[in-house]
Amino acid sequence: MPLKCGIIGLSSSGKTTLFNCISNNRAETHKAAFAGTKSNLGVMNVPDARLFAIDQIIKSVKVVPTTIEMVDIPGLSKGGSQTEGNKFLSDIRNVDALIHVIRCFDDPQMPHLEGSVNAVRDKEIVDLELQIKDLESVEKKIIRMEKMAKTGDKDAKHGLEVLNKVKLHLESFKSARTAPVTTDERRFMDDMFLLSDKPVMYVCNVDDGSAIDGNDYSKRFIESVKDEDAEVLVIAAKMESEIAELESEEDRKLFLSDAGLAEPGVNRLVRVAFHLLDLQCFFTAGPKEVRAWTIKKGMTAPQAAGVIHSDLERGFIRAEVMKYDDFMRLGSEHACKEHGKLMVEGKNYIVGDGDILHIRFNV
Repeated sequence: MPLKCGIIGLSSSGKTTLFNCISNNRAETHKAAFAGTKSNLGVMNVPDARLFAIDQIIKSVKVVPTTIEMVDIPGLSKGGSQTEGNKFLSDIRNVDALIHVIRCFDDPQMPHLEGSVNAVRDKEIVDLELQIKDLESVEKKIIRMEKMAKTGDKDAKHGLEVLNKVKLHLESFKSARTAPVTTDERRFMDDMFLLSDKPVMYVCNVDDGSAIDGNDYSKRFIESVKDEDAEVLVIAAKMESEIAELESEEDRKLFLSDAGLAEPGVNRLVRVAFHLLDLQCFFTAGPKEVRAWTIKKGMTAPQAAGVIHSDLERGFIRAEVMKYDDFMRLGSEHACKEHGKLMVEGKNYIVGDGDILHIRFNV
């Protein structure tokens, strides 16, 4: 179940530069606003040191990390939802989470569309564009539900009440994710894939010199969203994009160290994305490959097996489980067996983060 993130923001905020930091694909960046004519699609490997630590013991033929799919949406604009300017918004309809890039840097060679850099204002502009697009979707569904409600459908009448509540919320310049609806009532929203309903993290894109502590722009922005319970990262995307282009891992580490950074911003971004969506990884390990798999927290062993292949879930018999820490401490599967650290679990076992699984199945 690959995680899919949409990168959004105003034109010239540095979205594509961030995309180039984290994706296996490189996209062309532009100084001019609205130069992008299509969304950029890419895949990034999720950095997880545990995967390679397991391989040091297993010594398999290959190591396969789990991945995140990235969609870099061309720059948005004020009022664009009513014109062709934001026609790419539909590209993020099916993403799992949003990475909202906020411009927090000055660059005379890249003038701001609004005439000045103002991170708080820029966020409000993008939020409004998403809300307007969502309002269109809600109003269309209200029309459909009204027809159903007139036939006496009680569930449709309840759905109509919920949708009108969401409509009022959007008209009050608030995002769908904060709409006052219950968990059960959200079923009337889910099929619309509302843009402002998606989990969001903010990336303050700062100049190189502000990569560690941020700057006045980013600090004011962080203060402005303190009541949102949202994750905010400060990343110098231009610098990290240049570092990501270096072929040598040692060179990348050296440049990061010179910049005062312990790790690439992309590592922090992945951790936040996993936290936002309640995800975790488990591993499979054998002579052919050591591989990481992404699952939702709380998944059972058969559900995790289904992420590998549907046949494994359908024919699930049992899971042989080693905890990562036990495996690293004892140094082999045999030693885990000898010390009682290889457990045989059934269909009700809840898979833990870092579990090493061997699935037994029969179809």
